[in-house]
Amino acid sequence: MKLKTLSKLEKILAAGHLAVTSECGPPRGSDPEVITKKAEMIKDYVDAINITDNQTSVTRMCSLAACIHLKLMGLEPILQMVTRDRNRIALQSDILGAASYDIHNILCLSGDHQSFGDCAQGQNVHDLDSMQLIQAVRHMRDEGKFLGGGDIERPPNMFVGAAANPFADPFEIRVPRLAKKIAAGVEFIQSQCIYNMDKFELWLKMAGDRGLLEKVYILAGVTPFKTAGMARYMKKRVPGMDVPDEVVKRMADTPKEKQPEEGIKICIEQIQRLKEVEGVHGFHVMAIEWEEMVPEIVKKSGLYPRPSVD
Repeated sequence: MKLKTLSKLEKILAAGHLAVTSECGPPRGSDPEVITKKAEMIKDYVDAINITDNQTSVTRMCSLAACIHLKLMGLEPILQMVTRDRNRIALQSDILGAASYDIHNILCLSGDHQSFGDCAQGQNVHDLDSMQLIQAVRHMRDEGKFLGGGDIERPPNMFVGAAANPFADPFEIRVPRLAKKIAAGVEFIQSQCIYNMDKFELWLKMAGDRGLLEKVYILAGVTPFKTAGMARYMKKRVPGMDVPDEVVKRMADTPKEKQPEEGIKICIEQIQRLKEVEGVHGFHVMAIEWEEMVPEIVKKSGLYPRPSVD
């Protein structure tokens, strides 16, 4: 079997550096400049860029095409792939398509229910779930085999990731669920947006107590608030989100014109605190439609310049 080619992201993590990733949402149309302009803003401040896959079940340019645009810019994409919309034939086909462009990172997700999006009448597929997708990518890469048993010519070289939400209920199953993803073959984890720092650190401690932190790279997810209204919305309306009252109050007590600045400040404080926490191997900065602020967050957090790897 051919030796695995390491992605830039995997090299950064393997070298012991704190990795930085971010993400770009594809457009509701076919103009590639929407994605390339976002990427231009952040490219020098991150090691890899996630491309979301029809996030919130809203139809957008496909993740694979947007990843190819990044690859053609000389950047490192992370292909997000949800199991909601494809059966195992289509999933394996898209993985091979990504591999044909030497896209070496994949994030395996279930995807939001279609009732959240613009095609509520659409049928979800979920032939595989996210854990089975992790297993499928590892099987294709490590065994050089399709799920049907046939041999793959030029197997995909994928660094396999998944998401974790330490804040969803019930909290007691959050670490066991992480353990299952690690057993399935996941190599890196990107967490849900963190606002309840104490709970996130408890989750990490519990994972450490089970010996999981040595088996996976964990990237802590951070999202800056633009307004107090955004903080309240995420607290009350976004499932699985844990925004403490004191964080909402801090934003609400800030004059309206200063709230974006305060939101950035909170995000930077979170990163600086988590840099010192065992088990954190980097940060996933989700500045939703606010990509222009990623450079400031990365610089003021002490994560710039980014290390170079061969």
